[in-house]
Amino acid sequence: MNTVFQKDKIGLGKRKRAIARVFLVPGNGKVTINKVSGEKYLQYNTNYLNAIWSPLEKLNLKNQFDIIALVKGGGLTGQTDAIKLGVARLICKMENENRLILKPFGFLSRDARIKERKKYGLRKARKASQYSKR
Repeated sequence: MNTVFQKDKIGLGKRKRAIARVFLVPGNGKVTINKVSGEKYLQYNTNYLNAIWSPLEKLNLKNQFDIIALVKGGGLTGQTDAIKLGVARLICKMENENRLILKPFGFLSRDARIKERKKYGLRKARKASQYSKR
């Protein structure tokens, strides 16, 4: 992993509290997340791996690239969706025509749902203590 990456070759993806920096390297279809194999990092969950590969599968590029991702924050689901968004953005940077193919499938949309902050006087963001009439 001594490869030096250029800034314009990075796909940035975010979801909830997860931030992923994604690099596509010519290869044969391996996933590496935080210097660990993708299968091991994602606990051998095939749904997560399929989600990461889905933008490349739509373009029939799955076996042409290796995915290298550096992820921090959030849980596995948020990290997976962040990597997926980063891959889709990076593919569009490489060739602008891919945007027209990926956009209808929703690969380029950032899921903006984040945790709501706790308000004073409440137990959680919206949960209040039980109302007592007397």
